[in-house]
Amino acid sequence: MTDHTLLLVNLGSPDSPSPRAVRRYLGSFLMDKRVIDLPWPLRRALVSAILLTRPRQSAKAYASIWWPDGSPLLVISRALQQALRAHWTAGSVALAMRYGSPSIGQVLRALNQRGVKQITLAPLYPQFAESTVGSTLAEVQRVISAHGLRFNLRLLKPFYQEPAYIEALAASAQPWLEQEFDHLLMSFHGLPERHIRKLTDPIDTQHDLQAQSSRGLRQELLDVCYRSQCLRTAELLADHLALPRDRWSVSFQSRLGHAKWIDPYTESKLSELAQQGVKKLLVISPAFVADCVETLEEIAIRGREQFIAAGGQSLQLIPCLNSHPNWVKTLALLAQKA
Repeated sequence: MTDHTLLLVNLGSPDSPSPRAVRRYLGSFLMDKRVIDLPWPLRRALVSAILLTRPRQSAKAYASIWWPDGSPLLVISRALQQALRAHWTAGSVALAMRYGSPSIGQVLRALNQRGVKQITLAPLYPQFAESTVGSTLAEVQRVISAHGLRFNLRLLKPFYQEPAYIEALAASAQPWLEQEFDHLLMSFHGLPERHIRKLTDPIDTQHDLQAQSSRGLRQELLDVCYRSQCLRTAELLADHLALPRDRWSVSFQSRLGHAKWIDPYTESKLSELAQQGVKKLLVISPAFVADCVETLEEIAIRGREQFIAAGGQSLQLIPCLNSHPNWVKTLALLAQKA
């Protein structure tokens, strides 16, 4: 029987929380033209400037959330890989990282040596962005071409509005939502505005998805616009949870540099909610399926400190889907349908 491999791909993380390892990781990540979409000389100059100070700062962030077994993102991704083996009966389940180890190149070459011919590629990103899904596909194609590999590839497409994904997200959040809280903030990873404009122009993306009057325009936006996909995920999750409109909101985190990013920014929203009288805040990050430095440090540590300093009482991070049983079953089902 031919081994049909399910290949999970997540973003990646440094090999250790040391400045040297973080510098190596950030250099690889930021020099990707789909992450910083500037001409090579400008990108190189900008990244060199960032790497003068950022690795030491980021190393402290990673050190504050590092687990005994290693990077939380990698440990969680391996747990998901292990759990999926009971549900993926067509063959094996493999794991690669877009940046860092195990690399896409290492894993694809190993699968080729094993004689694997059929792969379902599962980028672990609910919403589409060139810097995530697009970069993963480009690297897979580059490796295949560079090494003359031959695979029959299937792709798990972004699943931001799949009912099973929304249900899994709601189920994983339910224990926290059963506690007393004032407001739920859905914090998605941010992107520079220009990343969206490149894909959506001349589509008008300056209005919220709810304000779109044309059904065709709405679908066109959903097909290509990361921001619209995030808003759709938020709407569906809030509807599934039966949350009143005034008890939830959306923001975008992890802004880097001085360019205009999609807003509202999470850091601004945290202070705003506290000043509006929100005392007990829940935060969920539906752009991530595994907890990482962006959730465990940026939200659960720095975000909590900021919210309380602004007048809030408590900020509770709702864990990502990680290896929640509902998510494992959902991912296996979506991959089988790819």
